[in-house]
Amino acid sequence: MKCLLVVAHGSRRAESNEEIKRLTEKVALLCADQFDRVECAYLELADPLIPDAIQSLADRGATSVLVVPYFLARGAHVASDIPEQVAIAQASVPSVEVTVSDYFGAATEVPALIVQIANAAHGGAGQ
Repeated sequence: MKCLLVVAHGSRRAESNEEIKRLTEKVALLCADQFDRVECAYLELADPLIPDAIQSLADRGATSVLVVPYFLARGAHVASDIPEQVAIAQASVPSVEVTVSDYFGAATEVPALIVQIANAAHGGAGQ
């Protein structure tokens, strides 16, 4: 079973964590033909944490998990913390292939998305 795990920072603010869950549900609809399961996890401050989410997917039959860091920049969380948490999980489920993709902010579409949002905020100016 092929799974996608969207990883966000996590927040003490429950509404922020719920926002990530809603985003993940939308992602799941867009890639239902590519992934059997799409779920979210958090680096800290909210559940499920990365190792717990990967373990849960493994327990439900995952054979591969692609971790997508939903972060804008390659700070310490992206460079070190997420890979460390993935390694912890991988040690517990060696039969599951767990890989980490590039982070959200590295996507080539992000600059155009920023312009789109800016244009929408100004009533479509510049279009």
